[in-house]
Amino acid sequence: METLPRGFSIRVRDDVKWRVNSTIGEKVLIGGSPRCVMRLSARAMECFDGARLTVCGERTAALARRLLDRNVADPVDLVPLNRNDLTVVIPVRNRHEQLERCLAALRGLSIIVVDDASHDAHGIACVAKRYGARVVALPTNRGPAAARNAGLAEVATKFVAFVDSDVVVEVDALLGMSGHFVDPAVALVGPMVHGATRGQRPRWYERYDAAWSSLTLGHRPCSVAVGAAVGWLPSACLVGRVSALREPNIAAFAEEMRVGEDVDLVLRLLKAGWVVRYAPEFIALHDARTAFFAWLERKVVYGTGGAPLARKHGVGVAAARIPVFMAIVVAATIYGGIWGKLASVVGVLWTTFIVFGKLPPFESRLPTSLGLAVEGFVAAVLQATQLILRHWWPAAIAMALFSTAGREAILFALLIDSLFIAFTRPPVMPNGESPPNFLVRVIGRRLDDMAYGAGLWLGAVKHRTTGPLAIEFINRRKQRN
Repeated sequence: METLPRGFSIRVRDDVKWRVNSTIGEKVLIGGSPRCVMRLSARAMECFDGARLTVCGERTAALARRLLDRNVADPVDLVPLNRNDLTVVIPVRNRHEQLERCLAALRGLSIIVVDDASHDAHGIACVAKRYGARVVALPTNRGPAAARNAGLAEVATKFVAFVDSDVVVEVDALLGMSGHFVDPAVALVGPMVHGATRGQRPRWYERYDAAWSSLTLGHRPCSVAVGAAVGWLPSACLVGRVSALREPNIAAFAEEMRVGEDVDLVLRLLKAGWVVRYAPEFIALHDARTAFFAWLERKVVYGTGGAPLARKHGVGVAAARIPVFMAIVVAATIYGGIWGKLASVVGVLWTTFIVFGKLPPFESRLPTSLGLAVEGFVAAVLQATQLILRHWWPAAIAMALFSTAGREAILFALLIDSLFIAFTRPPVMPNGESPPNFLVRVIGRRLDDMAYGAGLWLGAVKHRTTGPLAIEFINRRKQRN
């Protein structure tokens, strides 16, 4: 991986815990995604100005890279690209009005519109011409992946932005994201893709989709990685390094994939050693579906992409990643009745003991160990809840028809998920709208999960694989450096 340049700055995240090893005086950082423990020697700490580190040589560059890769720190003070270094590629098919909105927000940039065999090609060309965009017309419908690749082939700048025609993103956001490319290892950057309603009186499912779009991946910046808080980026809006996307072993988007091509691209870039960043401080607005059955159908389609992804990437797209011991504890909690609940307490205490033994000595080692154990247990319970209600719901319902334990498992999952929805921070809605109420969120989430899960099972049957339904059982050991 290429070295970070001199002057590149990072800042340790506010939620990372700083502890002092009382034995040898080194600093211990606890945090990141996935959670890790990092030891920093006194010599390494000399490079910091408070929580900030600026690269001034190979040693600080290597340290900064480790902190970034483990999501312990984030880049700061990034300088946007010049707009002449960026070309926007917009794949479109039959969306004249949405294309017009998309282009209006991108005035001043070089734009290539790829018409993927629209029924009214002349109308698309007229809209593009009004905004000075160049049109590449495909003679047959080849899908969004092929359309993006056709546009990429025409790009002459070093960087490219892919923006879907039903997305509105400002020029400053695209240029701001491009600031991450000062790191020569970064190949791809994505913003927070937030749902948006367009009508005067949006229906309840539109408001739900705007607030909890499956394309919205949270509010925290992240180095994208398997097992991290963000493991993929939606292709609705991406900014990429052209040289990375054109590498022979990458070759941009997989044209045979009509769905899931964005996940596939991210995983291939990561396997090739590139860095992919999620930058939620920049926002792209993605139109919510205006028809109820079209909304559900799209969720099903997203689910069908799981099987081909699993065949290509295996555990990289597993339905859940849970440590073996914690999976046993959670299973006992869900299916073991009162004794199972007691087993969960014992499991958390045992995990606390294990973590305590792995952490270096510092003053609050015991409460820190307990906090990490509880955090791991809660994360495993939430993953199990999603398995029951989203990925495995057909099997869970079949089990519930013949088993009291199956019915109790579904009720447990519904309770936990409802509590999660109730206590999740309400999102900041676009256009000053108020977020949907609790009932809308619960109903929307249940329909969302069932539609996506149905798509997963349909894809699994079609491709004859259980990959998208599988769990990756991991033996995670806290990293100490």
